[in-house]
Amino acid sequence: MNIKVMKNKLAKRIKRKRRIRSKISGTPALPRVSVFRSNRYLSAQAIDDTNSTTLVSIHSKTNSLKANKDGAKALGELFAGKLKEAGIANIVFDRNGYQYHGVIAAFGDALRENEIKF
Repeated sequence: MNIKVMKNKLAKRIKRKRRIRSKISGTPALPRVSVFRSNRYLSAQAIDDTNSTTLVSIHSKTNSLKANKDGAKALGELFAGKLKEAGIANIVFDRNGYQYHGVIAAFGDALRENEIKF
């Protein structure tokens, strides 16, 4: 792709991200789950914005998973288990400016299937 096109796509994602983040925030009782997607990996973390701490995190590289739908579903199941261990059942889902489609949707659906509500 053209460099100008890539910069424009990134700028639009950052604009969407800032718009979303102005409306949502995480608390200890209702943490914000932020998802980051690259071409190779997927990571997520549960964040308490009031205390600026990360409660639970997961990365596909440490679990030998790829950033495709199958890997996202498996990562979502593992992350749901970690959230349950931490005593978290309800979250605010921060898609980080990405469309709720494909890998991000597979991750979110895996969380919902494992009884994490958002």
